[in-house]
Amino acid sequence: MSAPLFPLFADLKGRRVLVVGGGAVAERKTDALLRTGARVRVVAPTLTTALAGWHTADRIEWREAVFEPTQLDDAWLVVAATGDRSVNRAVAAAAETRRLLANVVDDATLSSFQVPAIVERGPLQIAISSGGGAPMLARHLRRQLETLLDDSWASLADLFTRQRHRIRQRFPRTVDRRRFFEKVLAGPLPRLFRQHLHAQAEQQFLATLDENATQTRSGTVAVVGAGPGDAGLLTLNALRAMNEADVILHDRLVSEDVLRLGRRDATYIEVGKSANGHSTRQDDIHALMLEHARAGQRVVRLKGGDPFVFGRGGEELEFLRAHGIPYEVVPGITAAVACAAYAGIPLTHRDHAQAVRLVTAHCKDSLDTLDWAALAQERQTLAVYMGVTGLEGLRDRLLAHGRAASTPFAIVENGSRREQRVLNGTLADLPETARSHQVRSPALLILGEVAALAGSLHWFGQPPIGTAHPTHSRNLPAPTLQAA
Repeated sequence: MSAPLFPLFADLKGRRVLVVGGGAVAERKTDALLRTGARVRVVAPTLTTALAGWHTADRIEWREAVFEPTQLDDAWLVVAATGDRSVNRAVAAAAETRRLLANVVDDATLSSFQVPAIVERGPLQIAISSGGGAPMLARHLRRQLETLLDDSWASLADLFTRQRHRIRQRFPRTVDRRRFFEKVLAGPLPRLFRQHLHAQAEQQFLATLDENATQTRSGTVAVVGAGPGDAGLLTLNALRAMNEADVILHDRLVSEDVLRLGRRDATYIEVGKSANGHSTRQDDIHALMLEHARAGQRVVRLKGGDPFVFGRGGEELEFLRAHGIPYEVVPGITAAVACAAYAGIPLTHRDHAQAVRLVTAHCKDSLDTLDWAALAQERQTLAVYMGVTGLEGLRDRLLAHGRAASTPFAIVENGSRREQRVLNGTLADLPETARSHQVRSPALLILGEVAALAGSLHWFGQPPIGTAHPTHSRNLPAPTLQAA
């Protein structure tokens, strides 16, 4: 195994860099060099349109010639991008003689330095290298980091760069500066930049810089939607919040796969509710949020699905605001959307459903407060956040208000998870079907003509149990894998 490369960030501002080649690859390398402030000289018989334009604008120097070793005499670095290996080899040999670092594009054996894949957020740069052996892997990782790091990192880096002298004056010892940065980054500053409250962020930074080092930082609460269970459906903002958290208050139904993505040394407290087992009262959840936030900790209130869809997120925000606790909200993919998609059921369909209603069978008031006449209308989809109780009363009320007994339904149990199970049937037999198959929470009921499509559009997990409604099923062929 070859020795690892030494990572190095070179200051090329005002320094000469030679680029040998005038094609598309040379153009790409020249563009990157110009952004560093380098003085670029291109040696090539011909140039691309962009390179020619940069030459006309006096952004680069052009030597209309073939490569000669003397062209390296005043260079700090050289990039060979000709596509002709014999020329590239000559460039590398001449650079070696002069003890210059040379990069030969797509040829690690001839290169004495590699150009890494770069993620840029203002002055902050992350360089990724595979040592030249697997550049596509480095680019793949760069794409992942591009999505994980939002623009607030650029604002943070710019602020710290501008205030560098003042920080060093305030904290001359390295250990004190390190503690200061930990305090700042653990506080509200990153959140304020994410919310584009730049003036408030600057004020917060200056206040932290000038305050007594022993002063307790202000805690915050992030109310975060964890989605239905598949960790791949967690949003990037949710992942960021979980990795910054000191305390994670999570519902019982948040999956283990999602919890494993949180900060490992955070304190995890289950505060779930259950219709039959132990439940944490909402007042107790409020008290926990307040206790930890007032202790200066970053609290994540992690909820299954979306906090604002039958998640009592609104009540929690009202409590936090009443007690002066800073907060943010990270939406999640709600169960109706995710479970329907993973069961192959479109919630709307031109032929079958022009509306969707989200209903809970466990709301504050009784089922009799719902508008059953409206819920019983045809050509709409009902997504019922039901748990596993109340199905008989729901069925009877819908039938009494005119919904057809033959209306298809699908119960999606453990939607989006490895153990997902889908039951198909008709409204007349809904409670009996659920009982006979011992449906357990978490489960979502989808009622309407679109539910019959679960059989023909199934794609995830085991096929549905039961039969699709013959009137609305599309008799679509089962999906097949095509040979490449």
